[in-house]
Amino acid sequence: MRRAVAIGAVLLAGCTVGPNYQRPQLSVPGQFAEAESQTGGSDAEVATWWTGFGDPQLSDLVNRALAQNLDVETAAARISEARAREQVAGAAAQPQVGAQASVTRQRISENAIPVPPGSGGQQGGAFGLPGAEFTTWRPGIDASWEIDLFGRTRRSVEAARARTGAATWTRRAVQVSVAAEVATTYFELRTLQARIANAQGEMARQKRFEQIVAARVRGGLVSGQDLEQQASEVSAAAAALEALQGRAEVQIHALGVLTGDTPESLIAQLAVPKALPTAPIIPAGLPSDLLRRRPDIRSAERELAASTADIGVAVADLYPRFSLTAAPALVSTALGSLLAWGSRSFSVGAAVSWPLFNGGRTRGNIAVANARQEQALIAYRRTVLRALQDVEDSLSRTEADREQLAAFEAALGRSARAEDIARTRYRGGLVTYSDVLAAQARRLSLEGQVIDTKGALARDSAGLFKAMGGGWPELTQAGGEQ
Repeated sequence: MRRAVAIGAVLLAGCTVGPNYQRPQLSVPGQFAEAESQTGGSDAEVATWWTGFGDPQLSDLVNRALAQNLDVETAAARISEARAREQVAGAAAQPQVGAQASVTRQRISENAIPVPPGSGGQQGGAFGLPGAEFTTWRPGIDASWEIDLFGRTRRSVEAARARTGAATWTRRAVQVSVAAEVATTYFELRTLQARIANAQGEMARQKRFEQIVAARVRGGLVSGQDLEQQASEVSAAAAALEALQGRAEVQIHALGVLTGDTPESLIAQLAVPKALPTAPIIPAGLPSDLLRRRPDIRSAERELAASTADIGVAVADLYPRFSLTAAPALVSTALGSLLAWGSRSFSVGAAVSWPLFNGGRTRGNIAVANARQEQALIAYRRTVLRALQDVEDSLSRTEADREQLAAFEAALGRSARAEDIARTRYRGGLVTYSDVLAAQARRLSLEGQVIDTKGALARDSAGLFKAMGGGWPELTQAGGEQ
């Protein structure tokens, strides 16, 4: 007997149909082509990369967004949904028990054929004579259990569990995107505020030049047309300044919503201009790190695992389904005798269901599951390739930004010296003040280009950290496998 039980247990354990999932092994380059150094930062540095910019206000905004952003909260709610679906899938492996009770008042038609006593038509009835009336009381329990002989339920649980993992990684991917979006928006705000100061300098320069032109008009040296032209330049500078201020306000509104608050909530905190933080040097690490760090890759891998388990669910429909049922009850036409031993009633049974022909539906469902698994594998491979491209592109952009910034800063230094020389010569009476304003215009223009390039470098650095998969707090934990 024990041997038979053991053999049955082995058979049950070995009858899970469908393919067993194995994580695909993808080849990735040994190093990034655009990376000068292959020494990667620690997980803690990548997980909270925004702290590397040395801006407490930026860190506060990112932390608030990770805690309160509505997209992050939505992703967390989807994890709860996935876990509930996992519980639902597992419930099919458990016996199903339900209680029911009924009371029925019945009258036999006077024109009906008399029902003999003890027949199935009148449980507990007297003689079942025409015109007889009686009440039937029946409390009972219905129980059923489908034996998961071929692993249909086990595969369903496996798929649900994999999708819970995918939902978890999707939430982390949302955290990565939100952190990068907050940082990018913050850098854009600080860039615009610096450009506003630069535009105010240009506005002051245009007004000073307008005063010079007006003096020349009064002296008869130039016509009124020149004064109108310069007044037009002043108006254009004022319009450019207003446009920059409007764009800065938009960034503040965006940061408010990103942190889960109203658009105007951060105006008082962020309206005061602050210097754009310096972008840190970012070690790219190895391409193989992406397979562990990028949440979108991990999510795609879990979706592949779920699709593989779905094949087993479809294949199980080729095999018979076995179930056991039981329905004990108490039945009596008198409430006083309902609990008597003679009122007991029960039925037990075993059933097998095996669709022998359904027009190819089962085979079609298997083909569908296989096709979806193939799509999931392609999606996983595509996600890995795009992740590699993201890092390579970000490395190229940040390197170009640094080189461009160095060139602009060198040009700005020379332009500032040229402006100083022009002012010295003006004080010596060697040039006109118009020459000083021209030198100042060149310096302000280069200053604006430096500001824009610094902002681009900060934003592209945030993009590189996003491409590396940084920004989800659990990255520093040893676990994290789903």
